[in-house]
Amino acid sequence: MSHHRITGVFSASATPLTADNRPDFALFTDHCRQLLAEGCHGVALLGTTGEANSFSGAERRAILEAALEAGIPADRLLPGTGVVAIPETVELTRHALSLGVTKVVMLPPFYYKGVSDDGLFAAYSQVLEKVADTRLQVILYHIPQVSGVPLSIPLIGRLIAAFPETVVGIKESAGDFNNMQAIIAAYPGFSVLAGADPLLLPLLKAGGAGCITATSNLVANSLRTVYDHVHDEARAADVEAAQARINAYRTLSNSYVQIPTIKAMVGLKTGNPAWKRTRAPLMPLGDADYAALAESYAKLP
Repeated sequence: MSHHRITGVFSASATPLTADNRPDFALFTDHCRQLLAEGCHGVALLGTTGEANSFSGAERRAILEAALEAGIPADRLLPGTGVVAIPETVELTRHALSLGVTKVVMLPPFYYKGVSDDGLFAAYSQVLEKVADTRLQVILYHIPQVSGVPLSIPLIGRLIAAFPETVVGIKESAGDFNNMQAIIAAYPGFSVLAGADPLLLPLLKAGGAGCITATSNLVANSLRTVYDHVHDEARAADVEAAQARINAYRTLSNSYVQIPTIKAMVGLKTGNPAWKRTRAPLMPLGDADYAALAESYAKLP
């Protein structure tokens, strides 16, 4: 996997909140440290799991700054910078670069639906041309079931051709393994990263680059086992066991509304109930669901 520009296990980290509904910088940076200690190659903060689109631009900048001030290395951070308005995407991306953070995950503009590949190409091109920084490495973010805006394989190819040193990967969160395989086949060396944990093992075997996933908030060590030993026949049983553990945690997190559930599970893992907090419109799990979740969590491998 060394031919990929970006490769590894990256956590789509959750963002904790204080009692007054502000980002909890101390708890967040502690979480980042723990994710790295448990085996993540980096932290993809301010994505879907991180409730990024519930935070203002100022809050997003402050969260990234807090991670760096806490000593998280800039090259281990992959903030989400794609928002609806092109000028704001440019601003967030430039801010990251000004701090020495060169890798970002970028959603397409996602309010208008049914837009053409030409429109999406124009939007990404305008961002990258305005940022105009050769250090920048962009991971495209394909999550059409949430954004409503798919990134087609031809569009990906146009962006790679136009910005070969900048557009270097994609987070494929549609959960479509056939689409992942098609991107790998079409664009050798382009980093295809799974957004769905159960697909990590098959994706790596197919030539993928790794993952950016929510369940890494809970079982980063198992994801790292799969990543490190996927091609080691002597460790095949360990890899299969690790993938089975990943799948069990993912299945439980999908049993309720996912983001509040992931946060509640992080709270169960750490013993800190502050993790249950979410920002509206997402709501914390109700008491009955939380009790059932806690009972099921205790039985996980």
